[in-house]
Amino acid sequence: MRARRAVAGLAVTVGSAVTAVLLRRRATRRRERAELYFGDGSLVTLTAGSPGAERLLTHARELLRASRA
Repeated sequence: MRARRAVAGLAVTVGSAVTAVLLRRRATRRRERAELYFGDGSLVTLTAGSPGAERLLTHARELLRASRA
């Protein structure tokens, strides 16, 4: 009886962890962002709503639209 409870508890824990990871990945994919890579290896990520991001995201949307056509 104890073994069954332990297995059930472990299954619930693993299931919860997997669900949390999948939900986080899904939420991350939906956010628009522009990543700027510089020659020195540094990176700046601009998300929608940050200063200057909307102009870059507009250009990025146009480029993606053109590449799909």
